[in-house]
Amino acid sequence: MREEYQADLVEVSRLLVTMAESVRAALRKATTALLTADLSAAEAVINRDREVDAIYEQVELKVADTIARQAPVASDLRRVITALHIGADLERMGDLAEHVAKTAARRHPSPAVPAELRPTFKSMAQVADEMAEKITALIGKPNAEGAAQLEKDDDAIDDLERELFKIMLADDWPYGAETAIDGALLGRFYERYADHAVNIGEHLIYLVTGETVTSEG
Repeated sequence: MREEYQADLVEVSRLLVTMAESVRAALRKATTALLTADLSAAEAVINRDREVDAIYEQVELKVADTIARQAPVASDLRRVITALHIGADLERMGDLAEHVAKTAARRHPSPAVPAELRPTFKSMAQVADEMAEKITALIGKPNAEGAAQLEKDDDAIDDLERELFKIMLADDWPYGAETAIDGALLGRFYERYADHAVNIGEHLIYLVTGETVTSEG
């Protein structure tokens, strides 16, 4: 029974890593769509979001089946419950990448953001991508110290979001309210993507240490 339980955990971890890789790829492609008005890239992200949802359903089913058959307690139960929380955050990250892609598709053939905002969005996307890369590795090999570093990355995203608002709220902003609203929403999508990565880091710290961590953001 113990070997079977370990096999279940390995399968759940594999599914979560696949989800993490997928949501990382989704945001990268959505950013390309956003910055270059690439409709095919946007549509690819939108169409593939269902795959992430389907993997999360597999995680839920596997966890439920494992609890029913193995009745885990203590640290074993913590592992399977943590997997559910991580899967939920990854699923939401996929949704946020889809939101970016849908904005790009809606604005096509024009770029969804003006040239003045593109460097900031490019920087936000780079930080978010690095966070997604880290959580992919951490899910496979949980490490509390590495997971804690995600909070600093999130601070960088928050600073970049403030930079966006500074540009859009300037007196010489030439693009009007509609473009500013799009910019604000897009900034929020990247910021929330990073927040969910931080959540995953907190779940992993709890998995490793048994201690609950709550971010300040």
